[in-house]
Amino acid sequence: MASKARGRNEPQPRPIIVKKIMDAGHAPHHGGAWKVAYADFVTAMMAFFLLMWLLGMSDQQKRKGIADYFKPTLMEMKQNGAGWNGLLDGSSSIAEDKDDYRGAQSPRPSILNPNSTPEGAPGGEEKTRDRKRFNELQKALNDRMDRSPELRRLKRNVRLVETREGLRIDLVDEADFSMFNVSTNSLLPAARKLIGEVAQVIEGVPNAVIIRGHTDALPYSGGRTMNNWMLSTGRAEATRAMLNEAGVPVERFARIEGVADREPYVPADRYDPRNRRMSIILAWNGAASAGAEAQRQGQ
Repeated sequence: MASKARGRNEPQPRPIIVKKIMDAGHAPHHGGAWKVAYADFVTAMMAFFLLMWLLGMSDQQKRKGIADYFKPTLMEMKQNGAGWNGLLDGSSSIAEDKDDYRGAQSPRPSILNPNSTPEGAPGGEEKTRDRKRFNELQKALNDRMDRSPELRRLKRNVRLVETREGLRIDLVDEADFSMFNVSTNSLLPAARKLIGEVAQVIEGVPNAVIIRGHTDALPYSGGRTMNNWMLSTGRAEATRAMLNEAGVPVERFARIEGVADREPYVPADRYDPRNRRMSIILAWNGAASAGAEAQRQGQ
C-alpha cells in the first residue's frame, strides 16, 4: 500500500530509539576468592595463638626438649664443642648441661679424670685397674655403635657415668624411642639389639653386674594388680635375661632392682619419658661382694 503523502505544514516524523539493557551480573569484587584467603588467614592466626598458649603452659625443660627434637645436628655440635670427652664425660646429648641428672644417682666425677675417686669406690691399684678397664669398654662400645647406622642413631640414648657403685650404663627412653612395649616388660627389637651390643662389650670384663629398672610417674594402666614397682622390676629382669642370652654369664649378676619413679633422670618433671630407663652397672671389683657380705651379716 502506498504511504500517505506528508502535508506541507506537518512536522518531520520523530525517530524511534530502542534501548537494550544487558545484565552484566555482579561486580568482580563480589566474588568468593577473598573468602578463601581470609579463612586461611584466620586458621593460621588460630594455630599461632594456640602455639603461644601451649608454650606459655610449658616449663623451660619441656621447651628445651621440643627444641632439641628438631635439632638433628645437636650431637655433632656437642662433639665439636668445648669440654666434650665422648660418652663417658658424664653428659648426654639430651641434657642441658653437665649436671642435668640430679636424682638419687647423681653423676660422680668422670671416668676420664684419673684423679677423681667417687665416694664408696675402691682406691689404689684396684681402682686404677677398674678405671682402665672402663675406659677400654667405653671405646669398644663407641666403636661397635658407630659401625651400625641403627645403633649410631641411638647413641644419644646411651649414657655412661662413673658412680660410687661403679660404671653405670644408662639406656634412656625418649619421646620417639622406647625400649619396651607400653606398660609391659617386652623388649622392642631396637632395644634388644642395643642390649646385645652392650652384652658383647661387658662380657669380657670380670666386674659384677647390677641391673636397675626405672619408670616415669605415670600410673600403671593395669590397675591394682600391677604398678610401677612391679613393672620396673620386671623390666630389670627382662634386661638381665637379654644380657644373659647375649653372653653374660649368670654368675656375673649381683642383683636386679626395680625402683619405679623414685630416682628420676629429670627430677623437675617425673612424667618426662627420659625417666623410663634401664641402668646396667659394672660394680667396682670387691664392692658388690663386700655389700653382699655385709647384707648377710646383717641378717
